[in-house]
Amino acid sequence: MDNIFTHVPYKETGYFSKLVTDYISNDPGIKSFYNFSPTAGGLSQAIDERSKYPVDRKALVASLTKQYEQLPKNPKTEANIQSLLSEKTFTVCTAHQPNLLTGYLYFVHKILHAIKLAEELNALHPDKNFVPVYYMGSEDNDLEELGTFKFRGEKYVWDGGGQTGAVGRMDTAGLKTLLNGLFKSFGPPGANCDELQGIITRAYLEHKTVGAATQYLVNELFGNYGLLVIDPDDAILKAAFIPVMEDELLHQAANPIITKQIDALGANYKIQAHPREINLFYLADQVRERIVREGDTWIVLNTDKRFSQAELLSELKQYPERFSPNVMLRGLFQETILPNVAFIGGGAEVAYWLQLNSLFKHYHVFYPVIFLRQSVLWINEMAAKLRKQADVSIPAIFMPEADLERDYMVRHRSTVWQTKDELDAIENVLAALKQKAANVDVTLGPATEAALTRMKREVTELEKKMLRAEKRKLEVEIARIERVKHILFPSGSLQERVENFMEYYLQYGALFFDTIKDGIKPLTLEFLIIE
Repeated sequence: MDNIFTHVPYKETGYFSKLVTDYISNDPGIKSFYNFSPTAGGLSQAIDERSKYPVDRKALVASLTKQYEQLPKNPKTEANIQSLLSEKTFTVCTAHQPNLLTGYLYFVHKILHAIKLAEELNALHPDKNFVPVYYMGSEDNDLEELGTFKFRGEKYVWDGGGQTGAVGRMDTAGLKTLLNGLFKSFGPPGANCDELQGIITRAYLEHKTVGAATQYLVNELFGNYGLLVIDPDDAILKAAFIPVMEDELLHQAANPIITKQIDALGANYKIQAHPREINLFYLADQVRERIVREGDTWIVLNTDKRFSQAELLSELKQYPERFSPNVMLRGLFQETILPNVAFIGGGAEVAYWLQLNSLFKHYHVFYPVIFLRQSVLWINEMAAKLRKQADVSIPAIFMPEADLERDYMVRHRSTVWQTKDELDAIENVLAALKQKAANVDVTLGPATEAALTRMKREVTELEKKMLRAEKRKLEVEIARIERVKHILFPSGSLQERVENFMEYYLQYGALFFDTIKDGIKPLTLEFLIIE
């Protein structure tokens, strides 16, 4: 498969917030909100600094070993797990919830970015070892989001059969009907089709929970790259976080610390997330509810659970897995259990991580290099042909459709429909009339201004009509532009925020992942277009 890789600065796409573009462009006004720049130099500094923040490597390896007992043996993943016992091994981490069938394409993109960055770090620092990790947000309880995906334009929704609580703990028994309907849309049998259907079937129909199914699925798709999948919903891992969770329950330190940083960041940027008084959930089967404090009693909302201080601390120390950090503490937990040097996240994740640096300092937890995940646009053969016929350059495809059409008109048709010169002439004439009227009577100025405004509006409307008439003469060409935009930006959104990997895997197989990884430049921080 012949591919053209093009990289476009994120700022030029128009799809990313000012906070994100300022961050990746190293804007001086934002430097106080992070420790290391997302560069090779920043990573080198982070690697040196990370050694000062030890983690319980034996507990980490014990947890991963237990989690991988039920997964197919893979020499690369087994070697990477054991390598974590060494102080010279570090992780490169990305995180995401266990979306059904991975949800959207960016799930794949962020994982491949982590894999490619780990490979590059292994080449840059041969005396050390870097392992890519997918941290599964299995404790998320937003089934409405996690149970939805699209395939070939059709929306699939799983309601969990009435289950509540952490999605990762939900039973997969009710998924058979949905999957059978999905498989009917796969198309004619073939090597890729049979392979993918087999992987999905084994993942969701031979594993009891969504978390276990997702771990199997991701391992099958990316284990050959050495990727490790970690489910943090584990008593061994939560035990390392007990001191922070106890402090949060008793003293609620996170709220004022994060709020202060939010106030500083919010002076110039939109805030992504806000802290609660207590930033922990109580986690049990069918339950993931907020913990609130009322005087000397701690209450689990929407349940009958109430704890005194002694009861609460006993519960925490005996069953740390029953306590679940929210988004404000999740990253802190991640960096407590992993020897991590870099975290890869989407725009929203980058935004809320920039709210948390002072919290990490308070708890003496390592704050990693934050990378904006690789965004990818895949232009298939049909779309590539249409793009060339429509004479739209690859960087220009991010332009709004109306602007692309106008640009095409200017480049390939006369500009007789444009009225700028005439409007300039009208303004000159009316300016002269305005001066003449003012010489007669100064009160006539507003009337002249109103006439100018009215005439400009009418000329603008006339320009629109002339443009529509010119478009009709180029109906085929304009239709191509519309078709290209519709294919590459479904529903006006980025492809990676709408589509699922399965459509591409059925056509290209594992080569789809290899191609994306080949195109990723993990330190370049630009949008990747593959044609």
